[in-house]
Amino acid sequence: MPKDMAQPISIFKRRESEARSYCRGFSKLFTQARGSELFDVDGNRYIDFLAGCSSLNYGHNDPDMKAALIEHIAGDGIAHGLDLHTDAKGGFLSAFEEHILAPRGMDHKVMFTGPTGANAVEAAMKLARKVTGRTNIIAFTNGFHGVTMGALAATGNGYHRGGAGIDKHGVTRMPYDGYAEGVDSAALLEQMLADPSGGIDAPAAIMMETVQGEGGLNAASREFVERVARIARDNGALFIVDDIQAGCGRTGTFFSFEEMDVQPDIVTMAKSASGFGLPFAMVLIRPEHDIFGPAEHNGTFRGNTHAFVTARVAIEKFWRDGAFQRELADKAVLMTTALSEIAEMIPGAYLKGRGLMQGVDVGSGELASKICARAFELGLVIETSGPNDEVVKVLAPLTTPNELFREGYAILADAVRDTMKSAKLAAE
Repeated sequence: MPKDMAQPISIFKRRESEARSYCRGFSKLFTQARGSELFDVDGNRYIDFLAGCSSLNYGHNDPDMKAALIEHIAGDGIAHGLDLHTDAKGGFLSAFEEHILAPRGMDHKVMFTGPTGANAVEAAMKLARKVTGRTNIIAFTNGFHGVTMGALAATGNGYHRGGAGIDKHGVTRMPYDGYAEGVDSAALLEQMLADPSGGIDAPAAIMMETVQGEGGLNAASREFVERVARIARDNGALFIVDDIQAGCGRTGTFFSFEEMDVQPDIVTMAKSASGFGLPFAMVLIRPEHDIFGPAEHNGTFRGNTHAFVTARVAIEKFWRDGAFQRELADKAVLMTTALSEIAEMIPGAYLKGRGLMQGVDVGSGELASKICARAFELGLVIETSGPNDEVVKVLAPLTTPNELFREGYAILADAVRDTMKSAKLAAE
């Protein structure tokens, strides 16, 4: 325990960079976590509807993953292996092939990148440019792909783009599905690419999230995604799906695009890929595009061996058959029902997202922040998203029991009531 436990957060304010973020809204010293619950140093319990921003889809400290990791470490299993062949990596690849790729008819190769989602995006963009010999990447409004320089060029958020301090190049931004009222975004993209004077350089790739997490839970329709994939193919470009936040079951299926008639050329994954909250990122590549030379895109921490151990358990435990996916469908209905009732409490509010990646657009970042702050006071960790932080976003662990979900929704409803009451009193 820190010596200054009487003032447990003073060290963070004194020494941690001003770049710290989430801790500003949840200013407590957290010490333990189990399943969908967090506990602070004083023993206070919080329901976790943030889950590491979808990095903990299977909850905190899953007992089976924890046991496997402890056994691996206690047995002097490899802790760091560069990209050597290890039993942990082989076990993961075998499980991923058998339970994820093969049942979905995916022949993709697996490339392990540095441990962040942004690194996976960087690799995907570089590879698309090498495959096609082109430089332009088409990305979409409100897309969020990371804050390293290449990924940042494809990210729409002005606040994050402003942190670069240098021009961002190589990306053309197009409107996402439903971005502009009355505009068929896919038709516009198709027309501009077909027009010799459309002003868009021939793209190396078109990259998109099927549900924009940080962008405000904008969910693209099946028709839009399928048409964009076809436009990419017709124009000699690769189709990249960024499934870093929307993947690993978050939208109800392992991949967010499974119920759509598409087969992406490249898929980026991170966040919950490890199953345990450990750093782990990878890029799935159709074999014909797997043309990087040895170490052409590398990193000292490419492939986290401890994450291989827990990821294998996650796949074998939750994705061996269809039982878990059926549970997710039931929980999605529960979430939609609860959030719809909450949205009705706020004039003009409406539901966004799909699967277990949903939230309520309350129309104002100030209001959304106040709701989340009050929810935290009541024992619920929940955050906002969207260009103006106007969406109260639920990213609870997928394994959250229904009764705990209901308790969390009840807290959120109370927070909305309290916030709306305070706003009304302030206006009088």
